[in-house]
Amino acid sequence: MTKFTDLNLSPKVLKAIEEAGYETPTPIQAGAIPPALEGQDVLGIAQTGTGKTASFTLPMITLLARGRARARMPRSLVLCPTRELAAQVAENFDTYAKHVKLTKALLIGGVSFNEQDKLIDKGVDVLIATPGRLLDHFERGKLILSDVKIMVVDEADRMLDMGFIPDIERIFGLTPFTRQTLFFSATMAPEIERITNTFLSAPARIEVARQATTSENITQGVVMFKGSRKDREATEKRAVLRGLIDAEGDKCKNAIIFCNRKTDVDIVAKSLKKYGYDAAPIHGDLDQSHRTRTLDQFRSGDLRFLVASDVAARGLDVPSVSHVFNFDVPSHAEDYVHRIGRTGRAGREGSAMMICVPRDEKNLADIERLVQKEIPRIDNPVASAAPVEDEADGETRETRKSSGRSRSSSRKSAPRGETEATAAAPEAPAPEKSSGNRERGERGDRERGERGERNRGRGERGDRDRDNNKVVGMGDHMPSFIALSFEERRAS
Repeated sequence: MTKFTDLNLSPKVLKAIEEAGYETPTPIQAGAIPPALEGQDVLGIAQTGTGKTASFTLPMITLLARGRARARMPRSLVLCPTRELAAQVAENFDTYAKHVKLTKALLIGGVSFNEQDKLIDKGVDVLIATPGRLLDHFERGKLILSDVKIMVVDEADRMLDMGFIPDIERIFGLTPFTRQTLFFSATMAPEIERITNTFLSAPARIEVARQATTSENITQGVVMFKGSRKDREATEKRAVLRGLIDAEGDKCKNAIIFCNRKTDVDIVAKSLKKYGYDAAPIHGDLDQSHRTRTLDQFRSGDLRFLVASDVAARGLDVPSVSHVFNFDVPSHAEDYVHRIGRTGRAGREGSAMMICVPRDEKNLADIERLVQKEIPRIDNPVASAAPVEDEADGETRETRKSSGRSRSSSRKSAPRGETEATAAAPEAPAPEKSSGNRERGERGDRERGERGERNRGRGERGDRDRDNNKVVGMGDHMPSFIALSFEERRAS
């Protein structure tokens, strides 16, 4: 069995690895470190949670141990898709470079430019950055990339999903052609393969698992759920999530809950907190200090449930996550692999559960096609007949239905346009006509009398027609309710 001592790493790096408690490298580390130490380009393909970060940090520290950085000219560059992953890479450098005098700078959004400029001005050996913030510093004239000797692209497929590929290509053009490139990805989309063919020179390809496979020690399941009504689907879906958590009981020590949209992240986190679950949201719209504080609480065990968008799906190393819940089926099949890769890390057992509504069944089929196996169906933990509380006001469907019936019946009980006060009021006597209007009144009375005679004549003809059961448009039979209305009118 290969050990870290067999990989030609520097003694100071080996000492840091031993102090961190590691002895045996993972397959991607054992495959990538030797060619990286020889100065060869590396293309590493491995599923998340396999230790890709150490695959490039350890050889970089060994190679950079000799030499000194100049102001504004970093000697190495690590590109990461998200702030959290960049911060995690920086932590890895701190862990493994504790016995080596190397300087580093972390360039991410949500942090003051001034503090980052001060570090760059002093000169850094390792520059860890997100593409956007790196180009911001370059365009401000604060950064020169012509002295980069080692360039790392981490989670390249996530870069593709987030639209960073044009920025990556531009950054490649700003670095020397003679640089060494270490390129890591979990999947190899056609666009990623095009970039590797363009910017990597005869790379050593290390593929330790079939592309887009899920770990065998993760128990997977999906609940096929359909809401009782369209306007109740989201509320009932949150009830299913709580049912899944409760069904796991003590086995669910902590969990990451993934949603597709940032608004849903906030809603689900608020709902869980309302029902007594220890939960907090994390997504791209939160400021960096808030995100960092939430992640630290989750890592330390002070927070049980982390509700996240895909900003947390890639590269976050929290070794002891027991469960992953996909509140939404991811729209990109590759994201499923990365999401559930947050659990079952370093050989541990993990569980991944997903809720699928009818409109997401196509995405579910894409996931099963990608991972080349069917995800087991599990029963809905929430009884379909049980009323689901409306989280806005605590009102159940049955309560609304009954109150709706009572309101409608109360409206029907009174004549249209007539209130109780109007119905109970006595009829006011008609005012007596003045002498000036008497003549016009008598003429009106005669006209009304003539109209009354004509109406009575039509009424008698109508009575004869009804007696002969000849009703136009009704055939030989007339519904009783129509006859009733005629009788009431004739009586009046």
